[in-house]
Amino acid sequence: MSTTLYMDVHVRRAVTVGLRLRGVDVLTAQEDGFARASDSELLDRAMELGRIVFTQDDDFLREASERQTRDQEFSGVVYGHQLRVTIGQCIADLELIAKLGEPGEFANRVEYLPL
Repeated sequence: MSTTLYMDVHVRRAVTVGLRLRGVDVLTAQEDGFARASDSELLDRAMELGRIVFTQDDDFLREASERQTRDQEFSGVVYGHQLRVTIGQCIADLELIAKLGEPGEFANRVEYLPL
């Protein structure tokens, strides 16, 4: 079973397009009608959909960390700093996560790109 991704509004469109060209199941917050949602709402929505969030927003890490501290479940977060990971690296690493990872192995965790 593959892992599906939920893209935060801060992710460049080129990453989403590149992943889709490689056959990765990606849903953006914008497409889902959650473009103006808070980070907490996005994590809840991704959990509801069974998707891992990819973000390039530092504030999102704070929300994930707070949930870990409170033992509040979330489906997982993958973070790539906009200045430290290229679009190509994001696509390659997220493709690996999506195609080789199992959804449950990312629960309540934060992974950092590049891998």
